[in-house]
Amino acid sequence: MKLTVLQENLAKSLATTSRFTATRAQLPVLENILFSADKTKLRLSATNLETSAVVNLGAQIKEEGEITIPAKTIAEIILNLPAGPLELESDKEHLKIKAQGFSAKVLGMNSADFPKIPQAVEPSDCLVLPKEELLDALAQVLFAVSVDESRPILTGVLFLFSKGGLSLVATDGFRLSQKKINFKGKGLFQKLILPKNPLVEISRLGDEAEEIKMSLKEKENQAVFGLGETVLSSRVLEGKFPDYEKIIPKSSSLKVRADKEELLRAVKLASVFARDSANIVKFKVEKETLNLSAESSQVGNQEASVEAKVDGDLPAGGFEISFNYRFLEEFLRVVKGEEAQMEFTNSSAPGVFTDPKDPNFLHLIMPVKIQE
Repeated sequence: MKLTVLQENLAKSLATTSRFTATRAQLPVLENILFSADKTKLRLSATNLETSAVVNLGAQIKEEGEITIPAKTIAEIILNLPAGPLELESDKEHLKIKAQGFSAKVLGMNSADFPKIPQAVEPSDCLVLPKEELLDALAQVLFAVSVDESRPILTGVLFLFSKGGLSLVATDGFRLSQKKINFKGKGLFQKLILPKNPLVEISRLGDEAEEIKMSLKEKENQAVFGLGETVLSSRVLEGKFPDYEKIIPKSSSLKVRADKEELLRAVKLASVFARDSANIVKFKVEKETLNLSAESSQVGNQEASVEAKVDGDLPAGGFEISFNYRFLEEFLRVVKGEEAQMEFTNSSAPGVFTDPKDPNFLHLIMPVKIQE
């Protein structure tokens, strides 16, 4: 392998592929990035056996070939080199690197041990997803994915396809986010559950791609995404996703609408006190007002009020319910409209949180039960 490539292009591609390598892996080659020189392109590949990334970048190929190089070592070297052309050449199991005023010889590994990973989205069975809508949907559901590995099915996002489009659903057992995307696409698959990490990468890289393609390799139990010159693949999580529709309240007795920014500010102020008391913020709905309070034995207590439009059956003494402030804050951060709407049935039923300007977005938060 012998080629010339621009430092700025290689550094950017290494930043992406490095995130897909395995650290302290049983197979040492999984800590490496595969460099493949083919015709007019340099292809970088990385995998941790769960997810993988392939990035193609333009290069002047003088000799074809391939070699694997430790990801951390090569990324640190290339990142610290000045912008401009670099010369790369493989010599048995070494990679020679030359730049202006610099040369190095890095020990690599034979590419024969590197696992085979998807190199492209199959055009025969791919689905072109609406890019902007998908990226918006990911932003509105990924924060609700569980980090608890004891329930692995909740560490992913449910993709539910139908004739009218696609629904993305995520839950950690305490809250649930659902976003519907309307588009006309071929019904290639009905539903699948994908891990969070590759979806975070799609969110990160999606803006630079003209379109996002998706295909499913059923035998390998893999989903493959094409984002321009980058191909990401992920295993599909196996198991049954919770029947989330059962917990979505069909009706509510009380609707509260408030300015998003004012409510977010009030939640942030309450968080200063709530952090020392299990993150609990108390809501009290009164006529035309939503009061937020929190108290801490170490810090003190506070109360803030926000103007609100209140519709429904309001009890004589007001309606009270408590939530984890962090869940409220993360929901409010993804609301695009100027207002947020909350619907309540009783103090033990989940609160339904929506964006009045986005009928396709729904968020549930379970209340916190407080011992009086």
